[in-house]
Amino acid sequence: MTILCLGNLAAEAQTPLRAWNTHPDGYPVTEAMKSFIQEVDAATKGKYKIELFSNAVLGDQGKAVAMLKAGEIDVAEFNSAPLSEAAPGLKAFNLPFLFHDSAHMFRYLDGEMGTRLAETLKASGYVVLGWYDGGARSFYCANKPVTKRDDLVGQRIRVQQSEVYIEMVKLLGATPVVVPYKEVLDGFQKGTIDCAEGNMASYEATGHYKVAKYMLLDSHMISPEALVVSSKLWNRLSAEERTVFQKAGKKSAVLMRELWEKRSIAARAAVAKDGVQFANVQDFSPYIRKMSPLYTKYMTDPATRAELFAIVGNQ
Repeated sequence: MTILCLGNLAAEAQTPLRAWNTHPDGYPVTEAMKSFIQEVDAATKGKYKIELFSNAVLGDQGKAVAMLKAGEIDVAEFNSAPLSEAAPGLKAFNLPFLFHDSAHMFRYLDGEMGTRLAETLKASGYVVLGWYDGGARSFYCANKPVTKRDDLVGQRIRVQQSEVYIEMVKLLGATPVVVPYKEVLDGFQKGTIDCAEGNMASYEATGHYKVAKYMLLDSHMISPEALVVSSKLWNRLSAEERTVFQKAGKKSAVLMRELWEKRSIAARAAVAKDGVQFANVQDFSPYIRKMSPLYTKYMTDPATRAELFAIVGNQ
């Protein structure tokens, strides 16, 4: 009888939570989140049982944001788009040709600037537990080799629905075409787009490399993502539990970055073996000069000026 009562008490004390991401099993984000879940489970002795819903099975990112704020999911991994709406200073991290590589970007996010942005996000319902790597994005085309900026002129380039991406492509002399990501491969096959852009791991995983075999390694965008919990959950946690979640989040971010680097290297080797032709950018100055109107716009915006000046001033 006593054992039965203790078992019931343990069951009542257990708190089920739900976690969301848009990536498949085996992807660096998914594996890092699994690690986070295991850390929390072990450190809280099973009090918090987090179920992971990967591959956007609960809905796309827009729906997941609404669910997090409503308390329908508790943990999520988002890219910088919805986070930038809540913390406009993060938009500075979405500008093209700003960072040399991911390590350069994390110099800021792992320091005081990242702390300030996290505080702003907390006020909007997102509690950042770790900054993840969104990868370096480059252009890839189907109809001709691209070895320099001028090769992009006149091309129809698929972009996501983003003011910065659309303006960037226009400033490069190309035509932006907004197409859902899941329709990019079909767009190449039907000839409605000439080029697209994305990170190496996704380029390989989606099979885009099979129809677009020319990649210009310009790393035009290097943006962060974040592992977050809802403020609704955060406010229910004790001080000790918050420490557990924070520690597990930071540890998962380190793991994610390591997994991402390995995945990117492996993806590049795989597509190269299949005949993809890469071109490295030798001189970025022509690209940067073309982006001048975009930089000026954000330099004059009070919401992004401080972060942008801090980044540019410490290159």
